[in-house]
Amino acid sequence: MKKISVCLTPQLLSLYEVSDKVVVVVDILRATSSITAGIATGVKSIIPVAEVEACRALQAQGYLAAGERDGKMVEGFTLGNSPFDYMADHVKGKTIAMTTTNGTLAIHKSSKAKEILIGSLLNLTAIANYLKQQPYDALVVCAGWKGNFNLEDTLFAGALVEKLTDHFAFDDDSALTSFYLFQAAKNDLMNFMRNSSHYRRLKHLDIVDDIAFCLSIDHFDVVPYLVEGGEIVAKK
Repeated sequence: MKKISVCLTPQLLSLYEVSDKVVVVVDILRATSSITAGIATGVKSIIPVAEVEACRALQAQGYLAAGERDGKMVEGFTLGNSPFDYMADHVKGKTIAMTTTNGTLAIHKSSKAKEILIGSLLNLTAIANYLKQQPYDALVVCAGWKGNFNLEDTLFAGALVEKLTDHFAFDDDSALTSFYLFQAAKNDLMNFMRNSSHYRRLKHLDIVDDIAFCLSIDHFDVVPYLVEGGEIVAKK
């Protein structure tokens, strides 16, 4: 039976062998939710970069620049990190260069994986169905917050584990813990999240609508993945 494991923060990624696994990177609030929303609604591709200056360099080449630091849009960029930005008409058919505090860094740290998928609650079932069809073990990499554990990414991991229980075995206690956590939260994710650090951080920035959208399940049937060359596109 295939196995699924969960890396609760990129700081722990060195403990995992990723070269033989399909990695699902998740940053619910909000990078991977925004990527999913954009790719699902007409964005041509997204180039994730770890640093602001790398994103500025791509902007100078004509790409749309998107990103945030500490939840706030980077000055001079066209887009921030709201999923609603990525669904706007003016970004359809465009390639976006993107950098965020946690999500794009987690993507780069997962670069040695057999394949990198972009996961969110918005495309939960699509990700699960794709993994069921693959012969490889899976690893969920939670982006966390500046290297620390966070609640929302772990809830996604638990939701995915639940979807895969008939096809994958728990490979570590992190997978089991995330599964149990999601069982406690799944009937009211928004309420469960209210005391979390990132919920409070975004609420302070008046971004509650983003939170509600990012916590909605199966809004899109799309599997974004990283292709050779560093762009994220949709699986055909």
